[in-house]
Amino acid sequence: EAASTSPPPSQLPSASRREDRPEVTLLPRKRLDIAFGPRYEEGESSSAAAARPAGGFRADYGFTERQLLAGRLNMLFRDRRAYAHTRLLMEAEAGMSREAWTQAIDACDLVHGEVISLRTTVLGQIPEIREL
Repeated sequence: EAASTSPPPSQLPSASRREDRPEVTLLPRKRLDIAFGPRYEEGESSSAAAARPAGGFRADYGFTERQLLAGRLNMLFRDRRAYAHTRLLMEAEAGMSREAWTQAIDACDLVHGEVISLRTTVLGQIPEIREL
């Protein structure tokens, strides 16, 4: 009973219906474009096409380009943080260098003052040394 209630099997179109359509001959390049999309070259494997940059493939609607731009933008933000950190390090280094330079100049001035003081003392003692 269940077999009698099922619909009859659908039939494939007859060969005569297919004969009504004209046969179209395409160049091998066009056949590849229809079968795989325009990114494949004649005689090329899918892995070779995947290795090629995806620019210009219309079916992606600019998605690939937007993805590349987003990647570059993310890289710039990461770089911005790195550059800010580098700037802080350089400013700290510059501050320490200025402080070291100031200390060196102060030490030099102190030593110069000591040398002048010793010279004055020695020059004052020369007459006493001559008397001996």
